Formats: sequence, structure tokens, C-alpha cells
Amino acid sequence: MDAAQQEATARARELQRSWYGEPLGALFRRLIDDLGLNQARLAAVLGLSAPMLSQLMSGQRAKIGNPAVVQRVQALQELAGQVADGSVSAGEATDRMEEIKKSQGGSVLTNTGQTTTTGGAPTVRRVVREIQSLLRSVAAAGDIIDAADSLAPAHPELAEFLRVYGAGRTADAVAHYEAHQS
Repeated sequence: MDAAQQEATARARELQRSWYGEPLGALFRRLIDDLGLNQARLAAVLGLSAPMLSQLMSGQRAKIGNPAVVQRVQALQELAGQVADGSVSAGEATDRMEEIKKSQGGSVLTNTGQTTTTGGAPTVRRVVREIQSLLRSVAAAGDIIDAADSLAPAHPELAEFLRVYGAGRTADAVAHYEAHQS
């Protein structure tokens, strides 16, 4: 790869970070690990070709062009959190991935917790997703749960934070955030 290609890849990854919270390679690898998939299966569930998935992961392409695919990515992130926290079994996750695969995107996600404040401030859900993305970019859900378990005896509130934001469902994290902002 020459310098121009490296620069283009770095720029694409930076755009992905701003659009999706992290580079898509990291996000997709986490989904593959958390949900026990391979790249071909992830591509099929998302509704992407395997080469397109590979290009997004490698930074050869920056943007997911289809909004329904973006929503399927978000639905898989939520599902991965549910698998990690034990609220969804592996069998249920397989069934849920089939539902996500068949979805057109719009009906999969809810707008729970999406309250916009005046002045264009970020929504609660967006703030929560940024916290989740940051935690999940530094450690896998299982490692976050292990860290929370280690902290729980001495620091139960911090352990709860790690569990809710690092491995929990977005809706639960939104509720936690709202409860602790008053």
C-alpha cells in the first residue's frame, strides 16, 4: 500500500469514527466475536456483499450507503449486548439475527430515550451510545463484565456502570443515565 492509499484509508477510518462512533473494522470484528459469526454470515445478516463488508472493514470504503444496513448494524450491536448480559441465549440470538436480516431497518429499532434538548444538544440516546462505543472499543463485553465483577465488592456503583454501559442494552443504559442525571 502506497502513502496515498494509507492516507485515504486513515481518512476513511476517521470518517467512520465520526459517523459510527468507531472504525467499522473494529465494530464488525466485535460483532463477529460477540455473536459467533464469520464475515460471510455478518455480511448476509447486514444485507451487504462480502466484498463490500471487507472494503468497509479495511477502510477502502468509508460509508455504509444504505440506511437500512446502518439500522441493522445498530440492531446487531444491541443484540450483542443482550447476548453478553445473558438476557438473550445463543439460540434466541440466531433467531433474532434472521429477523434483523429480513428487516427493512425501520421497524427494528425504537426511539426510546431519544429526547432532544434545546440548542441542538445531543440526545440522551446519542450520549449513551457514545459511552457504550468508547467502552466497547477498549474491551470486549466479557472482559468488561469480568472487570465489573472484580470491582463489585469495593465499588458497586462503578461495577454497575461498567455492566450497564459496557455490556448492557442501550435502553437500559438510557434509563440508567436518566436516573443518575436528576
